[in-house]
Amino acid sequence: MAHILIVDDSPTDAYLVKNMLESQGHKTSEAADGNEAIAKAAELKPNLILMDVVMPGLNGFQATRKITKDPATSSIPVVIISSKNMESDRAWGLMQGAKEFLVKPVKQDELISTIKKLIG
Repeated sequence: MAHILIVDDSPTDAYLVKNMLESQGHKTSEAADGNEAIAKAAELKPNLILMDVVMPGLNGFQATRKITKDPATSSIPVVIISSKNMESDRAWGLMQGAKEFLVKPVKQDELISTIKKLIG
């Protein structure tokens, strides 16, 4: 199964997503903000990154842009999972390099199908 990096400053949201993924056999790692996400993406080289947007310091849009533009991590697909559900947020997230944009609270079937679509 895949190794997925969960980036969220909310321990509750991260825990819910972690349980969904691990129940499907995926391995997970966590980061609590954008800077930690960039460091862990480079260090761990996960198969996929699930990125929150609203976080202290470097937000999810900024972290996504850095990860997808860095040659060392640009092959890692980033999926934004955010409570920001305006069409402009979705468009901006995709312009930053995200492959998909899901809205919180994310449903398990939607999350799993998105992961399968992106990494098989």
